[in-house]
Amino acid sequence: MWFYGENGPIKMYTNRKSFILKLLAATCVVYLCIHVLTNTAVPVIREMQESGRNLAALGSGNLDNSVLDEENFKLLPVPESTDHLLPAKNEVKIIPSATTLSALNEVREVTRCTDRQLEPKIQQRGDYWVLYNYVRATKSHKCHESITYTTHADYSFMDNLVPLLERWQGPISIALHAPGTDFENTLESIAYLRDCTSPKVKELVTFHIYFSTKHVPKEVPKHDNIFTESYNCSSVPPFMNVSSENMYKAQKKLLYPVNVGRNVARETAQTNFMLASDIELYPSPNIIEKFLAMIAENTDPLLSKEHKVFPLHIFEVSANQQVPDNKTMLMDMLSKGTAIPFHKKLCPGCHTVPKAKEWQTAKETAGVHVFHVGKRTGYYVHWEPIFIGSHADPLYDERLSWEGKMDKMTQGYALCVMDYDFMILDNAFLVHKPGIKIYKKDPRRAMLAGKTHQLINKIIYPELKVLYGVRKGCAV
Repeated sequence: MWFYGENGPIKMYTNRKSFILKLLAATCVVYLCIHVLTNTAVPVIREMQESGRNLAALGSGNLDNSVLDEENFKLLPVPESTDHLLPAKNEVKIIPSATTLSALNEVREVTRCTDRQLEPKIQQRGDYWVLYNYVRATKSHKCHESITYTTHADYSFMDNLVPLLERWQGPISIALHAPGTDFENTLESIAYLRDCTSPKVKELVTFHIYFSTKHVPKEVPKHDNIFTESYNCSSVPPFMNVSSENMYKAQKKLLYPVNVGRNVARETAQTNFMLASDIELYPSPNIIEKFLAMIAENTDPLLSKEHKVFPLHIFEVSANQQVPDNKTMLMDMLSKGTAIPFHKKLCPGCHTVPKAKEWQTAKETAGVHVFHVGKRTGYYVHWEPIFIGSHADPLYDERLSWEGKMDKMTQGYALCVMDYDFMILDNAFLVHKPGIKIYKKDPRRAMLAGKTHQLINKIIYPELKVLYGVRKGCAV
């Protein structure tokens, strides 16, 4: 049968059934071709696109923020022997693998994170003025490229920054409390660290400064008008041998607003993942690479739909000891008594991690994995974990001070009520600056702790129950 179209006669099938069957067969063939091409060609196309972007950046010389950063994520050929890549004694050296780029791309897919800019700004935060991103790191990071160590301090603790950075080898966001005349000493301390110590300070550390609205410094230079001259490195920085009694904070009997600093440092982190910790807690080396590799694999128990954070075990070592570089060294020190669990002699229940004994006897393995998934309930109801988390996690209550204690308990309650999974990591840990703490009576701090307890029970806890709800087994 024929009919006439615009271009002449066209033959029609006389058997409609035969026509339909042949049409279905052709459709199936086309579908299969598309499916095969989609699953094989798309990754190749993506690699070609990525390579094109990298080559364009290379040709333009603009590699500061690109994935081809030669220092951190350079693609390296796999050598026949890797003995020459091992770090020398007491040297922390990070050797990126050839899979780093693809792993980072997987991290971005898993987290669906958003990049953030380090923009300087002045903003009031409750009773405090905050100079956000006042002194910025020269290197910027995309949200999936690293983990930010977020911390807080005043200038008397800034001697910890270089040893912390040597082990962390990644971005650090630090909020510094600098009221009154402490502000000038804080600026001088930053200048010394940037000009006279490791070049990594200038490259990787972003400093924020905050102070009470009642204790504003006499002069606050604009962010782009500081450090116009190099620091005289022959002079002693203010944080060396400083007496806390001589600081403005002590003279004015000010409390240390620890949670304001914690929140400022966290909120300004460029990366999706962050380790909110204290400046005297030094991490085991290579956590960043190992953790991101684990996230990229995205296997059980990471596939859980529950909220999750990744706590690290914390330890103290004797004053005459070196901070251990790996879990094997740590286990040896634990057996000899030169290392102990954190705050064992002060508040063991505050930092006892679920399955702690099993963790301490489990041999070190390659990489980082989830050792155990715990909850902040039962024996661990007052646990104050320090963990790798994200911007989605609850912040800290800024009405609480360091002197009043219990400054992380309210956040812990919120995490418990939200049914967070605490995914304890196996080969990653923190070690306090050498020197084991012992209990000392402090009448003033005991009085402030009593006031904090009342504040939490009468005001904050009722607020938390309204905002987050209640869950059996959860407590502040």
